[in-house]
Amino acid sequence: MDLDTVRTFVAAADAGQFQEAAAELAVTQQAVSKRVAALERDLGVRLFTRTPRGAALTIDGQAFLPHARELLRVAERAVASVRTGSRPLRVDVIASRGAASGLMRAFHRAHPGIELGVVMLHDIEAAVAALRSGAIDASFRAVNAPGRPLPEDLASVRVLDEPLQLLTGPAHALASARSVTLSQLAGHRIWMPGLDPGTEWAAYYDDLVAEFGLAIEATGPNFGSDALLDTIADTPALATFMGGHTRLVWPADHGLRRIPVTDPVPVYPHSLLWHRDNPHPALATLLDHLAAAAEHGAAGTWVPEWAATAQPMTST
Repeated sequence: MDLDTVRTFVAAADAGQFQEAAAELAVTQQAVSKRVAALERDLGVRLFTRTPRGAALTIDGQAFLPHARELLRVAERAVASVRTGSRPLRVDVIASRGAASGLMRAFHRAHPGIELGVVMLHDIEAAVAALRSGAIDASFRAVNAPGRPLPEDLASVRVLDEPLQLLTGPAHALASARSVTLSQLAGHRIWMPGLDPGTEWAAYYDDLVAEFGLAIEATGPNFGSDALLDTIADTPALATFMGGHTRLVWPADHGLRRIPVTDPVPVYPHSLLWHRDNPHPALATLLDHLAAAAEHGAAGTWVPEWAATAQPMTST
């Protein structure tokens, strides 16, 4: 159904005269008549009857009018949803409790007038596809993972190095430590269910294991962070890694410990990805905000070699 004919029908119905509708639409009266006639042919009904005063809606025209108005409203919303500057800035933060979510909350507090659309895409392939299709404007990822070159039409910048912490239950052998070195973790079982092969997370921990001789287990189903916390609290033989900026809440009787890891400090390198041709004006504002708050490349930290090549963010 041609929206121009629907728009013309609504204008004629509101004006009660084809001539006034023509003036409102800046077309000729003949064009209005042709559009209405085309719509009537599409619908198979008469929408107007001629009267001495102009044109009156038929019963079918009266029935169609509210639906015609809704069609035009839907069309306006559809256009607004993709019009640069009038739609939300859509950003993938991977998980609601992670560091990227915290960065976006801080951005929202600093720029409350910018409307945001936050999504959570677990897989980097899905994120790259969404960036290239325009479904999202930006995504927080670790980039340059082995075998996963970034497409040339995407840009990236490293915005945050998140230190890893060891999370243990109260009965774990390291629970009373104020900090632990990576060498001290050799021989301890570190459980990370849901560490899917082929993801940037898996590539990061594969290199961590190879570099420091750790034992990371990814066995068992991933029932989410709450189930992970329950298991770590109840199982003295298991610990897990957790990002230092990751927000966690657990029952008081769990007695969980978050212990800094040192010598060196393993950090997870968060980068922001976006399409080079993305025109959304708020994207530049987000990049400026992240540049001002960037934290990466500190002395005494460790990242895989492939992550160290990610372009650092600098404030302008």
